[in-house]
Amino acid sequence: MLNLFTLRGLLWGSGTDGQEKVMLTAAEVESLRSGLLDLEEREAHLKAQLEHVDEILRSAHLSGYLYIRTRWAALPGEPPPIDDMEVDDWLPRFLVLHGSCIFFYMLSTDLSPQDSTLLSDVTEVGRLPSFTREDEETRYCFYILTRHGLRYECSSVSKVQVDLWLTTLQDDSKSELDRTTLTDSRKR
Repeated sequence: MLNLFTLRGLLWGSGTDGQEKVMLTAAEVESLRSGLLDLEEREAHLKAQLEHVDEILRSAHLSGYLYIRTRWAALPGEPPPIDDMEVDDWLPRFLVLHGSCIFFYMLSTDLSPQDSTLLSDVTEVGRLPSFTREDEETRYCFYILTRHGLRYECSSVSKVQVDLWLTTLQDDSKSELDRTTLTDSRKR
């Protein structure tokens, strides 16, 4: 589309009022219209993303980027998992704690989460040992274990951020567990 705006590609002529005018073919005009429509559509999409992020950040209990990796707990009779601390499979994800759910987004601008877990499914939240990467950057870690055996391991270079997530998740998952237990006891 930008090629149409180069001086070499356009035909110039003089109008009756003495001003120079650009002469375009019907195909070039249609191409410009199509390009403008594409840009308007992209603008609307980006605006929706921005509004979505704004809504998430306003209503979230806690949110931010963490490095995440997932592990499954060994099933009964299986050998314990191999210690794979040497494998660098940590992926940056944007986590949002909203209501009774943790949402995992690829990017903060994504419209829908890549994964989620209910706080009522969280059975344990705890600290993991910190580690130092090859670039001499220390990462502080914690984990979230679900009743399904899925373990989210989370890390950040910020100890304060990890402590905040750890404290908040421990408090919220305990509160959610207490609510679930109370609801179950009332049903009996």
